[in-house]
Amino acid sequence: METTRALARAGASVVVGARSPERAAAAVAGLPGVEVRPLDLMDPASVDAFAAGYRDSGRPLHILVNNAGIMGGPLVRDARGYEAQFATNHLGHFQLTGALLPALRAASGARVVEVSSWGHHLSDIRWDDPHFDDEDTYDGMVAYGQSKTANVLFAVELDRRWSDDGIRGYALHPGGILGTNLAPWMPDEGWQAMGLIDEHGNVVNDPDRDLKIPEQGASTSVWAATSPLLEGVGGVFLQNNDIAPLEDIDSPLSIDFGSGPLQTTVGVTRYAVDPESAQRLWELSEKLTV
Repeated sequence: METTRALARAGASVVVGARSPERAAAAVAGLPGVEVRPLDLMDPASVDAFAAGYRDSGRPLHILVNNAGIMGGPLVRDARGYEAQFATNHLGHFQLTGALLPALRAASGARVVEVSSWGHHLSDIRWDDPHFDDEDTYDGMVAYGQSKTANVLFAVELDRRWSDDGIRGYALHPGGILGTNLAPWMPDEGWQAMGLIDEHGNVVNDPDRDLKIPEQGASTSVWAATSPLLEGVGGVFLQNNDIAPLEDIDSPLSIDFGSGPLQTTVGVTRYAVDPESAQRLWELSEKLTV
């Protein structure tokens, strides 16, 4: 919502894809140059219909912000049997972006922005069982971490494949943010234990601790989509309106959520930007979305 508001007020024409077009239309009412179209990333037919509608309009696509997401919760599967977070957060965006490639090429200079998360520290790609077919191994936050690592790897490989067409890819961490309904399953006690809500039930806003309100969180998305400082640069992970450093972390972190305030770091893990993994995930995603 805040990304839409910022881009629209800067003069962009924005097309919003939403599972509930009625709710989305009410939310963006009054914003200039914004239109809403139905889009459900867990429904391949919906993704294809949205993309076909945009292609048929004949308009180029200069900026694609892939920011839909769900986090944690019990195991849910889509109609194909895929784990819902991997399906929504990664595969749906992968399918959508590929279907919009002609419009991205027509822009003669385009950016694809993947809203990932520091949560990519929680899991590499589970190559042997990405869909948790062994349901006993399912952990909602591990599944979330896998999907966020996939976002980063997608941006890395997209940039490698499409930069010659003038299409650059970026992934980013927006910050720790409440108020977006990302994890409706989480009780207030859980957020409070992680330090995101204080003892009075108020959302904590402390950017120095990576605790941000939605407007602040949207800042890096908008920066990725528009900043001239990123001209000629792509396939990078962004944080706090800057390119994040590479951390010396080769394996996921194990975190006990609810045991104390969540401590994030500035940087991206090595496995999330590994070029061989990025190519492998792209090829896997193509097979899973045919």
